[in-house]
Amino acid sequence: MSKLHIEQVLKIEQMHLDLLLKADPSERTVKSYLERSICLAGKVKEQIIGVIVLLPTRPKTIEIVNVSVVEQEQGKGYGRELIQYALNLAKHYGCKTVEIGTGNSSINQLALYQKCGFRITEIDRDFFLRHYDKKIYENGIQCRDMIRLSQDV
Repeated sequence: MSKLHIEQVLKIEQMHLDLLLKADPSERTVKSYLERSICLAGKVKEQIIGVIVLLPTRPKTIEIVNVSVVEQEQGKGYGRELIQYALNLAKHYGCKTVEIGTGNSSINQLALYQKCGFRITEIDRDFFLRHYDKKIYENGIQCRDMIRLSQDV
């Protein structure tokens, strides 16, 4: 049985924002989608260790626009649990499709999403060059393209 307790965040506080900014470095972008989203926090012993943000995009479709786990808790399955919870919640609310996107340089995230059942649906070339003011590098690779994935629930 998991130690992770997941609950909806009704008021975004700085600790939530700091964690979200680790996955998406644009505060302007994060704040813009938070206004229209459902934010969930994963806690262990009342300590927030992860967040996930769900944004309804089209009828019967929801997008996971942000998922982040504190660095020292990564690799313990919490990201997978947050994603599985989001998939179950989407299904509960009648969604048919869940989408998620990540950068071409986000190798660990891309692997996680595929392990969770997502399939690559498209590549939005130069997305991060168009939408972000600063260059982003991960794993020694410039983040340029958005890899979009989805799965039916």
